[in-house]
Amino acid sequence: MALPFLPGNSPNERLGKEKFHKSQHFDYSSGVPMLVGSEKPGIGGEHLVGQEIKSKYSVYPIGSGTGLPPWVTFDKQVLCFDAYFQETVPEAQSETYRIRKCKIYFFLEDDTIQVVEPEYKNSGIPQGTLIRRHRIPLPPPNEGQFYNLFHFNINQQMKLYSRTFTVTDCDAFTRNFLTKRGVHVNNPTTVPEDPYSSLREQSMQPLRPYERHDTLKQFLDHDRKVLRFYCFWDDSQSIYVDLRELILHYFLVDDTIEIREVIPPNSGRDKVNKFLRRCRLPKHVPAKVKQPGEITDRTVLNVLTSSTMGNRYILDSLKTGAVHEEFYKDCDLIIGGEVNVWGRRVILADCDDFTKHYYHSKYGIEDFTPLQYKAPPAPKPLRPVPPYNGFGSEEDSLSFCQRLLPKPPRKDFQKFMEKDRYGLDSKVLNFQAKMITADPVDRERVFIISFYLSDDTISVFERPQKNSGVLGGKFLERGRVKKPGQELFKSQLSQYFTAQDLYVGGTLCLNSINFQLLDADEYTFKYMEQHAEEFPRANMGIIISKLRSLSEEKQSEIRKFLTLSDPSNTGFIPFESIRSLLLGLDCDLSEHEVLVLGRCFSERKQTQVDVGKILLTICKAFHLPVPNSLLEGLLSK
Repeated sequence: MALPFLPGNSPNERLGKEKFHKSQHFDYSSGVPMLVGSEKPGIGGEHLVGQEIKSKYSVYPIGSGTGLPPWVTFDKQVLCFDAYFQETVPEAQSETYRIRKCKIYFFLEDDTIQVVEPEYKNSGIPQGTLIRRHRIPLPPPNEGQFYNLFHFNINQQMKLYSRTFTVTDCDAFTRNFLTKRGVHVNNPTTVPEDPYSSLREQSMQPLRPYERHDTLKQFLDHDRKVLRFYCFWDDSQSIYVDLRELILHYFLVDDTIEIREVIPPNSGRDKVNKFLRRCRLPKHVPAKVKQPGEITDRTVLNVLTSSTMGNRYILDSLKTGAVHEEFYKDCDLIIGGEVNVWGRRVILADCDDFTKHYYHSKYGIEDFTPLQYKAPPAPKPLRPVPPYNGFGSEEDSLSFCQRLLPKPPRKDFQKFMEKDRYGLDSKVLNFQAKMITADPVDRERVFIISFYLSDDTISVFERPQKNSGVLGGKFLERGRVKKPGQELFKSQLSQYFTAQDLYVGGTLCLNSINFQLLDADEYTFKYMEQHAEEFPRANMGIIISKLRSLSEEKQSEIRKFLTLSDPSNTGFIPFESIRSLLLGLDCDLSEHEVLVLGRCFSERKQTQVDVGKILLTICKAFHLPVPNSLLEGLLSK
């Protein structure tokens, strides 16, 4: 029953609406005003009369399946279909149409499609990507919709723009995916035969088949692989009876041989580039050398000779005129064997390591004893070095005797880079020492001996003392110091002090002055203990072995002393007691070794830091206007 159009009877369409906005239909593109919103809805997002909005999502509705978006769920998952399309070829005599095979890829993450045609060489057709990846609309009258997953199947046609593709097959992943989605996958079909491809295959078949010698496999397996033999040619029939030393190269890639001659210096012979150029070497020298063109791979037969009809030839399939010639192979070359090099008798004497490995792996040969064909080289005469004359350094004087144009002596650069100063790591060993002398004044002088590990140099610095009457400072310039007791003018190089010669308790003679090393700093002890393989006197393994090698009487005396020194069995005894015992028993241990032993088994107590005193010092440094008594009272609490 229709109501009259009176106030109160007509429904108000705006009741319950909350959105009254207008969609933007115009915009600027490259500076030109254009209508860009033809598909946008009307006021408040409602569709206009007769308007159909294209779907922006996949075939799966929003909210179904997993909570992940499709570009995460179906990332890198692509359906692959084999297809073909028929292309008309106008104005061609040999063909009227052409069958072109292609691949159709459907990307599940965004329902995009890509069509790719495999490229063939010399096809003359633009191939590759036929349709770039994007969403493809359905053919009319459904151009407002796009292809989705359920539009694909085998043995059916699909119209993508102006071309009709026939899907023939798909891969295993595509078949399983469609089956799980409830799609009944059809059976694959065959691709029709392309008339032009069939014609081209028939035209490529030669009327007379050729003999093909395929050397590609040999090239791929043995490229850049060469067998090397050391051989000699006994040229005893010539005027100068001598052996000609040769090197034979056998190239596995094409079975060719090259021979080079080794010409010793001052032999009086002209140096030639090659003894035999690279070629295939025949086993038997022919009586007459063949002219170019006489040896061919194929021969022909003259079946007709006529002045009017001309000459007629056919291929000699039986090869009656072919010349069979044997050439040297790798199996013919063995140590001790002979090679006929165009009438010259060459004997193989030895080979390199690669050749030995090749023959051992291929032929199982294990005996590669070389032939001795030349006398052993004469020993080089000794070149005595004249004694040092006192000018310059010994190394610099020796370089004048070793070469005509002398060079400065080379330094150990690797040692310098490894043991040079790096940051706070100085690589310098410092020892405290005193003079060994009868003079009471010199006996009280204190010296610091520094050894630089980067270049084995030594410097001595004297610590200044008040009211001693001796000025302190640099006592010895940094440099290498020779060990005492060596002859000055001699042919051999002198020996210098090394880092192993410096240790606590040792004696060091520097320029006829004897020093006794009394102590070392903490860095020196730590460095020598960390590099115990370089410093035997800081090696705990050597120290323990010395103690174990003592006689049973001395070991029992040490045990008895340890028991008496620790009556309460605490496990600790004073260091001075054990030091006096080890030095008094003559255990062949130096002062440095006893110190290392004590450092290894000592109990080190960490001193407590007085925080209040540190804060008091900081406050005084900043000149705080507070009395000292008030500061001390605050810090004490």
